Amino acid sequence: MINCRITRSVALLFAAGVVGIQAPVQAGGFMLPETSVAGIGTTNAMVANPEETGAFSYNAAAMGFHDSSSIALGALLISPDFSVETASGTHDSQGADWLVLPMIQAALKVNEQWRLGFGISTPFGLETRWRDGTFPAVSGTRTLAVPAPLDPQVPLGHPTTSQLEVLDFSPTATYRVNADLSLSAGMDVYWTKTAKLNSTAGSMSGDGTGLGFNLGALYRHGAWSFGASYRSSSTVALSGDYVAYSSTLVYLGRQAPSQRAELDFDLPWRLQLGARYAVNPRMAVEVDVNRTGWSAFNDLKATGNNTGAVIFADQNDWDDANAYRLGLTYQVQPQTQLRFGYTYDETGQGDDHFSARVPDNDRHLFGLGLAQSLGQGYTLEAAYLYVMAVDRDYRGSRVYTGSDLNGSTALNGDYAMDAHLIGLQVTKTF
Repeated sequence: MINCRITRSVALLFAAGVVGIQAPVQAGGFMLPETSVAGIGTTNAMVANPEETGAFSYNAAAMGFHDSSSIALGALLISPDFSVETASGTHDSQGADWLVLPMIQAALKVNEQWRLGFGISTPFGLETRWRDGTFPAVSGTRTLAVPAPLDPQVPLGHPTTSQLEVLDFSPTATYRVNADLSLSAGMDVYWTKTAKLNSTAGSMSGDGTGLGFNLGALYRHGAWSFGASYRSSSTVALSGDYVAYSSTLVYLGRQAPSQRAELDFDLPWRLQLGARYAVNPRMAVEVDVNRTGWSAFNDLKATGNNTGAVIFADQNDWDDANAYRLGLTYQVQPQTQLRFGYTYDETGQGDDHFSARVPDNDRHLFGLGLAQSLGQGYTLEAAYLYVMAVDRDYRGSRVYTGSDLNGSTALNGDYAMDAHLIGLQVTKTF
């Protein structure tokens, strides 16, 4: 019975928005599509690009059009900014000023037909911290007998600290069918390196893994090229330690004991289609459409460690969403390339299950990048991306009564968010 109650508390913790995780606002939901510096500069419009090594992480089939092997090492720096105005005032998220994420991509030419690739990226992640008291007490909240590590009267399950980093280890193989067509297939091995998911009900930390696959195709015809890339959904199993807050133990000066708990959540599938046109030898324009299968993230289940039985289930009711991308590359000189991009990215989160961990909304992305050849096969790349989300004036239609916090009036507020991204990368071809 104790394990059942603890695991139910974990489920409530996650249902309060833990798995509806807020990535640092680069894409809808909790997705981070930026996997190369070239992609940052073009706002991820790279799936149909047969020219740049930075396209490999978006569409491994692009490796088939390169006659050299290469390795790219880079980092993505993110500075997110979240704020909300509630009945208790204006509050800023207290997350890290800058987050640093890896970007690694290697390609090996085996022969004229085959290429092998391996990449490491962070396609999903977050860090947000809402101070206790951000959301005022409402009917149905819990009143603690003594002060605890949270306000004495708060919505039970209100999210406080959220930190998640999901790494994708992606081995791929590419086959050059002919001079104009290349196909690829690979695996996505997801490792939840960091999971720290706290609410006013308790805290959980742990890690987990998941497995998916990816497919790609790239066709070139004259000045045109057309690309498609698909990454499957994946179920990531989180296992960790959960601590339920207890006013009695706080009063006695003792830490509540931790309990083992497990919870699975589904990463969405992703489909990217694009067309690129070389206007002249110097300039090319690409238009992409992304479809993200947030409906795969619909079901959330918690299980007990002892029995493995489902003891709590929650529906997120997200919708599949599109992103529309425009990218431009311009070769100023043979050694220097400029990149520009714009994206309109839709949210998949409606009001019915709105979460303060994901104060998500449609957003605009503006990118600028530079690539400079240094000679001897080395290229230095840099890019900047600004993300401007549409402000969200959220007013719940359902009164919070002590459970099912998401989508309730307890989270009413005016949410605002933006972010700055910087990408740096060195590529060596040989």
